[in-house]
Amino acid sequence: MIEEIELANEGAFDGTGTKLSGLKALNFIFGPNGSGKTTISRVVENLSLYPDCQVVWKSGPPLETRVYNRDFVAQHFDSDSNIKGIYTFGENVKIAEKIEALKSETDDLSKAIKNLRRTLSGDDGQGGKEKERAELEAGLVNDIWAAKGILNDLSEAFSGLNNSKRKFSTRYLAEAENSTATLRPLADLLKDAETVFADALTEAASIPSPNAAKITNQESAPILSKKIIGKTDVDIAALIEQLGNSDWVRQGHQYFDQLDDQCPFCQQKTDDTFRKSLEEYFDESYVADLASIDAVLESYEKGVKDLRAAYALTELLESRFLERDAFERDLATLNLALDANIEAIKGKKKVPSAPVILRDTAPLFSIVNGHIGAANTKVQTNNDTLSNLRSARADLSAEVWKRLIEDTKPTYEHFKTQDKALAAAISGLSAQIEKKQSEFDDKRSELEENERKITSIKPAIDNINKLLRSFGFTNFHLAESNDEGFYVVRRVDGSDAKETLSEGEKSFITFLYFYHLIKGSFSTSGATNDRIVVFDDPVSSLDSDILFIVCNLIKGIVSEMRDGAGSIKQVFVLTHNIYFHKEITFNTKRNGSSPFRDETFWIIRKSSEKSEVEFSEENPIKSSYELLWREVRQKTPSDVAIQNVMRRILEHYFKFFGGITPEDIIEKFDGQEKLTCKSLLSWINDGSHFANDDLFMSCDPGQVKRYMGVFQRIFEDSGHGGHYEMMMGDAYIGLSASVEESKEASEHTQAANHSEAATLEQIVLEFSDQKTTNG
Repeated sequence: MIEEIELANEGAFDGTGTKLSGLKALNFIFGPNGSGKTTISRVVENLSLYPDCQVVWKSGPPLETRVYNRDFVAQHFDSDSNIKGIYTFGENVKIAEKIEALKSETDDLSKAIKNLRRTLSGDDGQGGKEKERAELEAGLVNDIWAAKGILNDLSEAFSGLNNSKRKFSTRYLAEAENSTATLRPLADLLKDAETVFADALTEAASIPSPNAAKITNQESAPILSKKIIGKTDVDIAALIEQLGNSDWVRQGHQYFDQLDDQCPFCQQKTDDTFRKSLEEYFDESYVADLASIDAVLESYEKGVKDLRAAYALTELLESRFLERDAFERDLATLNLALDANIEAIKGKKKVPSAPVILRDTAPLFSIVNGHIGAANTKVQTNNDTLSNLRSARADLSAEVWKRLIEDTKPTYEHFKTQDKALAAAISGLSAQIEKKQSEFDDKRSELEENERKITSIKPAIDNINKLLRSFGFTNFHLAESNDEGFYVVRRVDGSDAKETLSEGEKSFITFLYFYHLIKGSFSTSGATNDRIVVFDDPVSSLDSDILFIVCNLIKGIVSEMRDGAGSIKQVFVLTHNIYFHKEITFNTKRNGSSPFRDETFWIIRKSSEKSEVEFSEENPIKSSYELLWREVRQKTPSDVAIQNVMRRILEHYFKFFGGITPEDIIEKFDGQEKLTCKSLLSWINDGSHFANDDLFMSCDPGQVKRYMGVFQRIFEDSGHGGHYEMMMGDAYIGLSASVEESKEASEHTQAANHSEAATLEQIVLEFSDQKTTNG
């Protein structure tokens, strides 16, 4: 059945919309004309025509709908075409019993399918095993999405999935089942990602690696370790060797020529023999060795200068692949060693006789050039990656997925176990539903076949005509048309009566036609299909007697529905007629105005801008009558409206709920009270609502009490005192006390009332004359 109706952008309902939710088997909707009742019935009948409205069905597919509204009347009785025949069952008992058995079987299968679907999808299609599986999947999605956050620096591996949990989880499940990638440490993945996932990957040039061989070869030059001294077979050589100061002598020899053979050390004059000995001691071999030291120093210094220039090249220092800090640290160590070697060579030059061993800088050069080699390896990797970028990114992405899968392995294993069980349950339920549905379809086909054997439009004609005659409509009837499967409306003389029916006649025959359609079909099959029935103001243009008949026919349909005896599963009754509403909702078992468990009450509130539907906790149409009594129960009733309020209560109650002989009641009063009673019962003589019904005069407190007393006595003296006491509730005062108060008030206002009585009597007489004049 229908669980909820949402109305928006149609008729009196605006874009904000309004909603009827929590609907039950029986639903009463009361609203004034033009408030949107017919819109509701149209939405139920054909939702597809109202795109902004919605109808929510409870646990099952939509049922057939039978809707009685003015569209139904126009379609079947206002058009020029003949009236469609209604197919109902004939009197073949054997086939009828077969149909009943098949209907029972299809109902059982339908219930079984419904129960299976409830287990599978829940009552609202949002529960059951499917919801359990959806919740399990949602849990996995949230867990792996959280785990993905740990790999944010590798988000490029999830390109295209970083903004969709659902797409991400779908890919995760596929990778978890099929991944063959290598499992690598996170640190390695992050390192590779710096290149592979670089935002602006470009080709890079290799860094030149300086050749240090020219320098390192000089560090092992033999001249540096040679002890350079003068010629040993010269007579002065023994003295110089003994003193061990050949380097000191060599330095002084530079000044010997400048001092004209004067010794630069002792300042004594020397002879030619000393000069000759000194020159022989520092011979050409000695001078050549000194020149070798100068050559080594010059070559070494130039090599260091060139090398330092090579290490300062812009392309090297600005390379993004070079580990700059480590390179500069190790280069500084190398430079210190080179500077020390230069100073050592210079020292050798000053003291040629002292051997010098330079530090081997080859290991230091190897370390520094190792940084350049590592950078060039990265350059090569970068360039190779650039050449095979798509493949490299795919490989790294697969490895990142493998890392994620390994990190979430417990979560995935739990999901897989639970999902397998739920998938099996869902598959089993789906198979059972499919099997039951197939059985249902077979039984339904058999049912329809049997229906076609005994259905006919003739029984509906007979039943409708029988009802028309029983309610006094004897001057027209339904008959079979010359066109097979259609009806016509005939007069007694056989003429077509369709165009000459009064509004009341058309309303009644249309309702009877619809009443039989509820239990029948426009085709030879489908008469037993489950359906929903909507009555939208079915009593327009009907007098009170026919209104009562329509109410009872509808109540019969409701009773069958509540007993589960027919195919009707839900009923909606919409009306603006208070008396019809009160009659259709009347039930002797009802506790006051509280609804039964299977029914709801609704009010449509209409403003100048829109209509809104409001749920009512109880039957709202107690109110027009109840509100009148509320005015009477007030501690200080209105002295302006109280007379008219009491007149309307008496009219409502005695006209519709009880008998009264006004002359007998009026005769029980005397004097002023008699005139008061006569004015309160003036509706009896009028018999209808018109302007004089609103006759009133202002009263002082004493007069109000007198009216109250007379009002109470009318109920008491007519045998309806119990109703008065019930409606007054806690404000009830016994008749004796009420009369005493009324007499006391009368004594206080007798003089004033004398004048008023004459006026009131004159008004009553005019009222009576006006009634006579108006017919």
